[in-house]
Amino acid sequence: MTKPGPETAPASNGESAGSPFEASLPAPTGTRVRVSAPAGTILNLPRRTAPDAADTFYVHSLIRSQLRLAVSVALGFLLLLVGLAVMVFTWPQINDIRLATIPLPWWLLGVGVYPLIMVSAMLFNKAAARNEAQYRSIAKK
Repeated sequence: MTKPGPETAPASNGESAGSPFEASLPAPTGTRVRVSAPAGTILNLPRRTAPDAADTFYVHSLIRSQLRLAVSVALGFLLLLVGLAVMVFTWPQINDIRLATIPLPWWLLGVGVYPLIMVSAMLFNKAAARNEAQYRSIAKK
């Protein structure tokens, strides 16, 4: 047995609870109701014309530029990580450097990588917005 919640409880002082529109609504029955438009109603949806060759070219150009940007940012980030790993591998004395009893490579991998991720993400976001703004300026013409 369920206890009626505040949405089904009537107001105590004779006023309807909630908005003034609730007074004109029927009481909820708990069954599902299908809502549809009246028969014969025609929706006035704007018709879109088929894209022409120039629109298709500009969209494909935007997609290629965004893909090129994503690959270049990912490769740059990967290059930094590989460079960090190569530095740790080729310079074993770096393990002797400790900050708060934790070796420096652990600090670099555990803490230093996150600012690189943030900088990469901000650069990508800025360049992607610039690409899209350039596309919008060309597409308006």
